[in-house]
Amino acid sequence: MSTVTLKVEGMSCGHCVKAVEGAVGQLGASGKVDLNAGLVTVEYDESKVALEAIKEAIEDQGYDMAG
Repeated sequence: MSTVTLKVEGMSCGHCVKAVEGAVGQLGASGKVDLNAGLVTVEYDESKVALEAIKEAIEDQGYDMAG
């Protein structure tokens, strides 16, 4: 398992948390949002899902990856 922390812009409420964590979860990964910091910590199995797919899933929810 790998863990990565991603900076995500545009998250501001509980709906944002559910949208991001849900999108990550659909890929078989586990995501935890820190709204105050604008971060998403993702734990995932590199043999099952690529980091780029996780980033795309978050962007598909309408949020931007920072950095």
